Order: sequence, then C-alpha cells, then structure tokens
Amino acid sequence: PKRKVITSFFFCFVCFALPWQCFRALCCKGPPPPRPEYDLVCIGLSGSGKTSLLSQLCSESPENIVSTTGFSIKAVPFQNAILNVKELGGADNIRKYWSRYYQGSQGVIFVLDSASSEDDLETARNELHSALQHPQLCTLPFLILANHQDKPAARSVQEV
Repeated sequence: PKRKVITSFFFCFVCFALPWQCFRALCCKGPPPPRPEYDLVCIGLSGSGKTSLLSQLCSESPENIVSTTGFSIKAVPFQNAILNVKELGGADNIRKYWSRYYQGSQGVIFVLDSASSEDDLETARNELHSALQHPQLCTLPFLILANHQDKPAARSVQEV
C-alpha cells in the first residue's frame, strides 16, 4: 500500500508540476527587456546628406527628400539599441542655433560633403572645430562622415 501512494504522488507531480513549469518557461517570460536608447545630434552644412543618411538608416524611400529647415527627430532602430537622432538644418541662418539643441546628446554625427567647394569645406571644418570645442559636446563621441564619395570630385579621407 505504501508503494501505491508514492507512485500515485509521483504520477500527480509529473503530470501537474512539469507541465506548469513548461508553460511558465515558454509563455510567461514577459516582454523582452527594452533596448537601450541613445540621443544623438546630427549636424553638417546644407546639402551634405544628413536627411538622406537618416532616411536610408530608417529604410525610408529616398524620393521626396527635402532639405531640413530647423530640425527633425528620427528614431533609428537597430537590433540592440535605438538611436534618437536630432537632425539640425545646415543653412547659414540656422547654424547659429545649433548649440540650443546639444543638451542631452550622447554622441554627434557630423556629415560633410566630400565633393563640395573649397570654401564650403573650409566652412564645414570651422563648424566641426566649433562643435568639437563646445562644452556640451567636447567629451562626446563624434562620427565624422565624408559623404558623397560616389561623386567624381569627392576627396579622399586624407584630403578631407
């Protein structure tokens, strides 16, 4: 009689406890942990390709891209993180306001047109140096993207 009780107990345990554990393991994990988010600022002169770059990263159509007036914000999703990118317009009358949008940034993308004129390249160099020295950006990582490498007049990395 004792053996029958132990066998019955074991049978009940296997039938009820293990399926519950399987159910919990497969169905009750809860939502995946949130991906970390990073706030970046994207700057560069007008026509350097900031909007096109972000549209490409967001898998948006390259058609109907219009130069940014003021600023725009895009969430760029990656498998392990989300980049919240503030793209700031690069027109001469807008660049003086860039610093108002730097607060809270965790990194900087500086886009320059590697096929631009010498004057525009010098202006881009001055803006880059200004950003590198800004108190809110000087400790942050910078990505400097020499865009338009597919154009015949594009400069090499060494020339830029």
